[in-house]
Amino acid sequence: MTTSSKTLGDLFDSFKREAFRLETLDDYSKSGNVDAYRAFLAGEPQPDDYNEGWVEELRSHTEKGRRIYRVHILSRPLTEYLSFELGWGYWKNMTGGEEFFILDTTGKPNPLENVPDFWFFDSESVAVMHYDEAGKYLGSEVLRPEKATEFTRFRDTALAHAEPFTEWWAKHGA
Repeated sequence: MTTSSKTLGDLFDSFKREAFRLETLDDYSKSGNVDAYRAFLAGEPQPDDYNEGWVEELRSHTEKGRRIYRVHILSRPLTEYLSFELGWGYWKNMTGGEEFFILDTTGKPNPLENVPDFWFFDSESVAVMHYDEAGKYLGSEVLRPEKATEFTRFRDTALAHAEPFTEWWAKHGA
């Protein structure tokens, strides 16, 4: 893949209309909020200030009319990490205006098999996310603009096969 000189942070700071995220892993527990994940596993209540920095970042964009949304590809039963991410993270992040969709592949083929995690900004700029086998974030790679068409297809396919998180959660959530 050909890369750009911009960083994921640059793209997040400069997008004008929308930021889309595709999540494909069942476990990101080594990437962030490790203490919160441990608290969740221990049965502790969610702290009031959980994820507050990200929620403020979301609000700084959504209050300006920018859309931030994601699709998570998953299958049931949920991993412990996905129970945490969806049960704590998604509900909290929605208070900042982020939108969530679930592409549930339980019992059916994944239409985006082997597509990497990525952020996609304004249908123009792509940052592919890299993780190790344990779900630890290793960094991102910002691709050159000519890759946008391919990632537009990935985004549109994900959305075409996904359902709103709140509807999915009402049927399958904990």
